[in-house]
Amino acid sequence: MRRTILTLASLAALIAVASPAAQAHPANDRYCLQGRMWGYPGNCQFTSYQQCQATASGTSAYCGVNPRYAFSQQRDY
Repeated sequence: MRRTILTLASLAALIAVASPAAQAHPANDRYCLQGRMWGYPGNCQFTSYQQCQATASGTSAYCGVNPRYAFSQQRDY
């Protein structure tokens, strides 16, 4: 019984890791608030560039494209 449960748990973990949905990028991380205080890649929680700019306003931070989003490989389906 334990062997069956362990096997099923291992199989479920492998499916979860290998699924394309686990590797997809959510739409809310396209832009990152960057600067000396934030490091690299920064605070990547912004959907739009304007939203990021509004948060960076009045600080020494700036906005950039999230490198995970910008350099991700496109998949052919």
